[in-house]
Amino acid sequence: MAGRVARQRHDNGPVNESSLQSVHTSNLPDILGQLGVSLVVTTYQSGKVILVRRDQVGSDPPTVNTHFREFDRPMGACAKDQRLSIGGAHTVWEFRNVPAAAAKVEPEDKHDACYLPRGVHFTGNIDIHEMNWSASDELWLVNTRFSCLCTIDREHSFNPRWWPPFVTALAPEDRCHLNGLAMRDGEPRYVTALGETDTRGGWRANKVSGGLLMDVQSGEILLRGLSMPHSPRWYAGKLWVLESGKGSLACLDADTGELRSVASLPGFTRGIDFVGPIAFIGLSKVRESAVFSGLPITRDWAERECGVWVVNIETGETLGFLRFDDGVEEIFAVQALHAVRFPELLPADSPLTNETYVVPDEILKHVALATPKDVEASPDGIMARALEDHRQKRFDRAAAGFRECLALQADFPNARLGLGVALAELGEWNHALEQLQTAVEREPDRADIQISLGSLYQRMREFGQARTAFETAVRRQPKDAGAHVALAAFLLQHGHYREGFAEYEWRLKGAGAPTFRSPHPDWDGQAAPGKKLLVYIEHDDPRRLVVLLRFIGIASEKVGQVFVMSTEPFAPLLSAVTGVADVRSQGAFAAADYDMKASLDSLPFLLGVESAPQLPHAGLDAAALARRSGGAASSGSPGRRRIGIVCAHSAAAAQAIGVEQRTALFRTLNALVMAKADGIDLTSPDARAAGGNAAALEAPPPLPDSGDLVALACAIADLDLVIGVDSAPIHLAAALGKPTWVLLDPVPEWYWPAESDTSDWYPDIRIFRQPRPRDSAELTGELCAAFDRWLAAPAAR
Repeated sequence: MAGRVARQRHDNGPVNESSLQSVHTSNLPDILGQLGVSLVVTTYQSGKVILVRRDQVGSDPPTVNTHFREFDRPMGACAKDQRLSIGGAHTVWEFRNVPAAAAKVEPEDKHDACYLPRGVHFTGNIDIHEMNWSASDELWLVNTRFSCLCTIDREHSFNPRWWPPFVTALAPEDRCHLNGLAMRDGEPRYVTALGETDTRGGWRANKVSGGLLMDVQSGEILLRGLSMPHSPRWYAGKLWVLESGKGSLACLDADTGELRSVASLPGFTRGIDFVGPIAFIGLSKVRESAVFSGLPITRDWAERECGVWVVNIETGETLGFLRFDDGVEEIFAVQALHAVRFPELLPADSPLTNETYVVPDEILKHVALATPKDVEASPDGIMARALEDHRQKRFDRAAAGFRECLALQADFPNARLGLGVALAELGEWNHALEQLQTAVEREPDRADIQISLGSLYQRMREFGQARTAFETAVRRQPKDAGAHVALAAFLLQHGHYREGFAEYEWRLKGAGAPTFRSPHPDWDGQAAPGKKLLVYIEHDDPRRLVVLLRFIGIASEKVGQVFVMSTEPFAPLLSAVTGVADVRSQGAFAAADYDMKASLDSLPFLLGVESAPQLPHAGLDAAALARRSGGAASSGSPGRRRIGIVCAHSAAAAQAIGVEQRTALFRTLNALVMAKADGIDLTSPDARAAGGNAAALEAPPPLPDSGDLVALACAIADLDLVIGVDSAPIHLAAALGKPTWVLLDPVPEWYWPAESDTSDWYPDIRIFRQPRPRDSAELTGELCAAFDRWLAAPAAR
């Protein structure tokens, strides 16, 4: 197989966050570039449509950019001319490429296609699988629930057009699991099904070898005995099919009538499209459940992959791949967009969607088109600019934009809320309070306004009012997960752990909530001697990870063994946690390896925690940590104190505190320490913390990057004091019992107390708070005084 494996670039669009992690072979960008295509990939398990695009920034080597949009259970996808259709469990979405809109998508002059929503058809719950356009422009769907092929029109949910001869009645019973559709000469011609059965779910009895391939025109069964066939295609004069249960691409031999295997792949094959001699094939990790048990692929491949594999159909050789390591476990459809290199797919609520108009050519001469200047000066244009300024933390400009919107239209949606939040960030709390209170009066049932009001009261140290606002949000919108999570953070900051962690469970019910599918039940927190518990990590935040490590050891005292499923950056550190029997990636666990499951973040709730457990090293086994590190700690200069300064140890932390604040903080700490430099060695996890101005400072040498948490912990173990913002090094230092000073914003994360300068979670930490945004004088004074006292005290080592 050609090509090295490289980490790929991915982005989420402007709103949603995700833990999507993937790698690709280094030749994949060139394959896409040479073919002149991009890919549309659907994944119903993750609820996403992913655009796979070749990308290149400046003189950097080309890479693959995966850009994803949230959809409700997307499955089938097909493209024809300028149209793109996507099917889900009960909906068909239709998009059309508007090239003129592509030029307006940020960054400018990069996109060559922009698919805008043009319609949505509600079919009801028919479990749409594959779909395609006919030569007569009818959209054909595989209606799996009713075991038929159907089309859609404005008058009906769906119009059944064909079903297998052995299916005696149309009923929502998934009798044969009809799933695949191949067009030939512009008409439906071949289908696949998982069983020649006519009872509710009857195909499940022989899923391993009950699959079949049928001719739609004649009703003839061309092949029986297939292992979960999917995605038939007529291409280059041949009939192709994916035999998913074997993980294969196969071709029907016209002479013998037998299926000839072309390629064997390390995953459940489903979803395929062809470009020249190349096939782009979707691979999924087979879930160890009753549906997938006994398949040949589970026997032949101990570890299955998820992604898109690139195969030469003439030789069967794998040329490259895009592999998802986290966030996506299954692929359904793969559709190539020909002559489209860098597309965008916009949701219905996008400002560009709402400001783009397509009319017939003959009408254009009668249309007075708005100029870019008109659009920019409109309330919508001003609002879009203000929201972007707010996202970029340009709060002065954002506040001015929101005010301009309100001047043009006093009730402009969300402008008053935006203004209140921007003013709060600027420290203009009384003015912010006035705006948010007005917003609440006008829309008292909106949870997001109540949450913003509660956050402002927290900044103002009016905690009673803050709690009232959060509780009002929950009372007004009892099913709003965000409201419950905001209340949970407040309760936890004030030490109400049992109540707070109960509310925190609502994070599992909100949009974008983590999903881990397993045939095993959730652990209820009760003693289960002899049982094996799988703990999974639902986030990529090392700070939360370190806070919660201690609960793994407590859980291990109630069960037989605890296994942890984690991504690679966390695995070495988790292997050094007390009570952990083994750490593996998600694909490495089989159903037989454990009996029940729980999220790491749910352990405090399940264990009925009422106070923060005080454990040595917060649950880290110091001896195991030393073994994992390989003795990488440095001894420093004899007789000198070593201080670590942490200003921003990740892109997320850097963005959270802003470049200006980060630069000012770095200068303050740097000057503070350098003024007392005699007898001190200085180090920092990231010399770039100066916001690009590190060259102008006496930047200390870096600690290991946070990607290797064990090496970082080992380096921190050799320090005498760690000072910095909320970050992975701060949590590791505090967990290891090092004297640690953390600098917090007025409204910190839930694991920091709202009022105390000490922490229940870390007994050796000292908390310093910046009382107001852009006001560091008081904080600097406290730091200087504390530092003088620390220097005057005898060295601890």
